[in-house]
Amino acid sequence: MSFDCFWPTDEQFARLAPPLSTDTRRVPRVDDRRLISGIVHLLRTVCRWKDAPACHGRHETLCNRFVRWAAKGVWEDVFTSPATAGGPPGSLMIEATHAKAHRSAAGRKGGAEAQAIGRSHGERRTKIHAAVDERGRPRRLIVRPGHRGDAPVAPELVAGFPPQLRPAAAAHDGNALRKALIDEGTRPVIPNNPTRKVKHPADRTAYRARNAISLRDQTSGMPSAHLLPRRPRDPPTEGPPST
Repeated sequence: MSFDCFWPTDEQFARLAPPLSTDTRRVPRVDDRRLISGIVHLLRTVCRWKDAPACHGRHETLCNRFVRWAAKGVWEDVFTSPATAGGPPGSLMIEATHAKAHRSAAGRKGGAEAQAIGRSHGERRTKIHAAVDERGRPRRLIVRPGHRGDAPVAPELVAGFPPQLRPAAAAHDGNALRKALIDEGTRPVIPNNPTRKVKHPADRTAYRARNAISLRDQTSGMPSAHLLPRRPRDPPTEGPPST
């Protein structure tokens, strides 16, 4: 069986190389480009580590490097470093999406919080909270169990960024987030949650900037399902003439 091996270009790898860990533990270092290409291939095809094509090297090395870099936060730096190279964002938008977990994924010590897996809509899910800039590039990613709400994570998601336009969905509407934004000099652009008793004014024109994040799913890059155009109905066909 033949596989198409993904291989990053020189320009792509130059942008990914700075956050990578350089601790070799006195062992000859494996080619990082080959490792990244193998990990990307596995994530795209959703196959087992042992099914990795031979052009990416030993599957044990791929698995160990993926787990080690995840524990050190290297993958988060890989996501954010290309975006931060251009300076502070002009605006910041936050959104959350679910990632379905395997039915046998749970069971790690520490419970749902340590593994970021919880039951939501009858399934095991992980919720990915993302803060992106005006171009849709991720600036911060936070992973929480799937049953956790969006509003409690929102203040942590936007903390530390300079004041700028920050549209958020109604699911993020909470007193803690509004207070944090006002204290740093940012005007909240958040629709009122239907459960809120005291309503706050919302700038609908500024809220339209959220299209940069809401039009695309953060896990697949595809447009959100509810925004896809519906297939037009087939015109009614005429039956055979009655005799």
